[in-house]
Amino acid sequence: MAVGKEIRGKIKSVENTKKITKAMEMVAASKMRKAQERMRHARPYADKIRNITANLAQANPEYKSPYMRATGTAKAVGFIVVTTDKGLCGGLNTNLLRALTNKMREAQAAGQAIRTVAIGNKGYGFLGRVGAEILTYVVQLGDAPQLEKFIGPVKVMLDEFVAGRLDAVHLCYTKFVNTMKQEPMIEPLLPLGAERLEQSAEEKQAHGWDYLYEPDAASVIDDLLERYIEALVFQAVAENMASEQSARMVAMKAATDNAGNLIDELTLIYNKTRQAAITKELSEIVGGAAAV
Repeated sequence: MAVGKEIRGKIKSVENTKKITKAMEMVAASKMRKAQERMRHARPYADKIRNITANLAQANPEYKSPYMRATGTAKAVGFIVVTTDKGLCGGLNTNLLRALTNKMREAQAAGQAIRTVAIGNKGYGFLGRVGAEILTYVVQLGDAPQLEKFIGPVKVMLDEFVAGRLDAVHLCYTKFVNTMKQEPMIEPLLPLGAERLEQSAEEKQAHGWDYLYEPDAASVIDDLLERYIEALVFQAVAENMASEQSARMVAMKAATDNAGNLIDELTLIYNKTRQAAITKELSEIVGGAAAV
């Protein structure tokens, strides 16, 4: 029964794997709810700072921030790539990095230089493998995004844009749609376009005030735009973390179901093998008795 012993060993191994994937599924489900709440709580702040920034920028039309500077043709572009630190979350990172690869190829075909900032271990490893220029990176963000951890790398990209070494900056992350669907996004971050700061009629009426700037309009508007950009990146990281836990929960549930199906198949094969061995022994006993 060497074959039967080998099958029993495989069944035991798959059962242990099933226990691990089931535990990971339950952990991911718990973290997913917290990540979704964190993501939703970040949205009102982003909306509020957008309204204030839009109103301030429109209230002082004689000053235009360098963050809103647009050039005719882009000679160098930057990418802020937000990925996960860990794997086992299905095709989440693969889909985003495939879209990023296509975007980078388009930029290279147009003769544009590419500079990147990586937020997350998977994106950092990918950019290193493809030979992209990495200005800076941050990994090991944990389960809850902390703005102070990635504010430095974001500032590096902003300084590159203000200094004129970059003509455009794109934000790459995975948007949380629902538990079963996460969508890879590559959105233009800089220069800030009018569509990002556009206000509805109700918002214009609610914030229709005149302002006194201290120390001056340039400092106030630039600082607010910088906070707004940081809020956009923070929201992207929060969306990516919610997507990560959702994708991991779905992937681990699929792995658990597949392990259960494999255990059923191996058990059936083991029973057939065992029955064949018993039948063979009975046939040998009957044949021996008949010969005697």
